[in-house]
Amino acid sequence: MQRVNREHLEPFTTKDGSTIREYLHTPVQSLAEATLMPGQGTQRHYHRVAEEIYLIVDGGGSMELDGKTAAVREDDAILIPPGAWHELVAGPDGVRLLCCCVPAYSHDDTYFE
Repeated sequence: MQRVNREHLEPFTTKDGSTIREYLHTPVQSLAEATLMPGQGTQRHYHRVAEEIYLIVDGGGSMELDGKTAAVREDDAILIPPGAWHELVAGPDGVRLLCCCVPAYSHDDTYFE
């Protein structure tokens, strides 16, 4: 069994600007926690190959997906298909989310305008 605990994860910053703690990373998928401080946003981007699912676990904000923007909050799950432009901006309480990527997250699969 492979088991990890958040207290042992080293945070790092991804190409889009969010702070990440990666729980698991295999050749097939990855699971990470992302955090944005109040008002902080990711840089608008897309992934050519990866499909992502965001699960908001704390806080909320505004999520833009292919030109459509909606408020997101705790307990919302958001599907981000490959090729979809997206950006998340944290609200006044910040936002913490789990992000699952299939295939696993790669800096090389992150594209900007």
